[in-house]
Amino acid sequence: MRRQWWVAQATAVALLAGGGVLAAGAAPAWAGAPLSTAASTAAAEQPADPAAALKAAAAQSARDYVHSIAVSKLPAELRVSAWNALRSTRGDEAIAEWMAPGGGYTYAKQRLKDSRAQNRSFCERVVATHTAQFSPAVRAAAEKALKGSDADRAAFVKTGYAQAQKRDRESREADVQHRLEVVAADREFVAALAQHAPGEQVRVEAQWALRPGATDADITEFYGYGWATGGSLDLEAYRLHVSDAETGRRAALSQLIAKAAAAQEAVKGAADAAKARAEAEAAWKAVSEHAGSAQKAWLAEQEAAAAQAENWRNVAKAAKESANGLWKGIGDPAEANQTSWAEEQAGAAASAGFWKDMFERAQEAESRVKG
Repeated sequence: MRRQWWVAQATAVALLAGGGVLAAGAAPAWAGAPLSTAASTAAAEQPADPAAALKAAAAQSARDYVHSIAVSKLPAELRVSAWNALRSTRGDEAIAEWMAPGGGYTYAKQRLKDSRAQNRSFCERVVATHTAQFSPAVRAAAEKALKGSDADRAAFVKTGYAQAQKRDRESREADVQHRLEVVAADREFVAALAQHAPGEQVRVEAQWALRPGATDADITEFYGYGWATGGSLDLEAYRLHVSDAETGRRAALSQLIAKAAAAQEAVKGAADAAKARAEAEAAWKAVSEHAGSAQKAWLAEQEAAAAQAENWRNVAKAAKESANGLWKGIGDPAEANQTSWAEEQAGAAASAGFWKDMFERAQEAESRVKG
């Protein structure tokens, strides 16, 4: 038994403390990353007016950003709303309004609180995390609810899920031949996840499996679908968090650049040239500070996504190599999560690259105003 405990602890150390964060001194992935071709072209077409070129680049990048939401894995309400903004005949004005506080993005986020949207999201998550092998009744009921009406999905969330869970648990308990044994090492590993897993929702799921009064069946179900469910919720939360933050940053950038360009234009023929120049310098400094802060935020998100990708890669590897039947159900979800987090890491790197470029160009504009 002591050897089993040691194996569990060693595995936990490998999975939870193995790294995944950028090494000190390593060149970040966004280093040298260019703006999109369209944005670069827009800037190149207006070399005589750097401020206008920067405005054009930011506008094109805003459109690219909204398009990235439209084709993302965010909730359908956000994706459809983004497509509507892109299809508007009002062009950049519609994009700016969509990103602005109280605009289309905000309205779409509010719709996510609607019970119908939440019920659909719950059903979709259940289908994605409950395999037909481990939870056949739950999986079948969730798929049926998804194909049904709003009332069907509401009924599944209210009572159907719990009822199907009960049927699956009874079936597993009755299947003596395939019953999975839970040993101390399995509990020790769940306890390690409850304290040290990189995702908050995975920690919550692990803590629930170890709650007072929990049984071996709860541990089995954590491995069977709780772990995957926590991972899915962590990914969903990350995607919404970064899209919320970035939409706000993009809206602020457009306003700051417009203000700086106007202040720079006002220098021409100003009665008090020194004052006007100082105001223009301050306006461009506000742009660079905003961009610098955004870049730092994305570097932090890049590290967080890298850590999650590495974590799920290790989980997938451990599941593939383990002879423990409890690990059988986490392998495929872990691989899917590793891929998704790697995509988020790449997206964070690209966003950090954009803000790095904005930071440098705003500083150049400030220097030109100083003369």
